[in-house]
Amino acid sequence: MVHRQKVIGNYIVDFYTADKKIVIELDGSQHYSLGGEKRDLVRDSYLSSLGIRVLRYANSDVNLRFESVCQDIWKS
Repeated sequence: MVHRQKVIGNYIVDFYTADKKIVIELDGSQHYSLGGEKRDLVRDSYLSSLGIRVLRYANSDVNLRFESVCQDIWKS
């Protein structure tokens, strides 16, 4: 089962599938600033410490390459 906007610790993830222990994050431009990248690194490290794998995709990739993003997620 996939959960949308699941709370894990102090974070709200975009999508989470418990059976695969995968978080899928869809990132807007704020994630590509220096502060955003640092916050994401801390967040990803925390999730990784729980055994959760984080897959990140830019919103533009989802909009322009939806099928490729889906295939990448499926392979994970």
